[in-house]
Amino acid sequence: MRYEKDILLLLIEAGEKGLSVGKISRHIFNTHNSFFLALDVEEVHQEVQQCLVKMSRRTDSMLGKVKKGVYCINTENQQVKQLRLKFLNEQNETKEVSPQADLSLNLFE
Repeated sequence: MRYEKDILLLLIEAGEKGLSVGKISRHIFNTHNSFFLALDVEEVHQEVQQCLVKMSRRTDSMLGKVKKGVYCINTENQQVKQLRLKFLNEQNETKEVSPQADLSLNLFE
């Protein structure tokens, strides 16, 4: 289950409506596929699908089903609440870093 963390972060971003298995697996494939580490789309899709099924069947599951093939974050789970707070804090920290002003001389004046 090497994609669990990525799936959780993706579903937190997606919100309460959730995402379909196809969109989740496509995003995971695009995130992990590279020139030096080529992945097979079907293998990634099957692994993501198995991971989603296993994660959603747990008694203290962080995932829920909206409808067939569409998964979302279970907002009632305590671990999800903590993860969401951590994720929001990380986003706020990256927004607070402001770019430095360009102090170079203009060549055309």
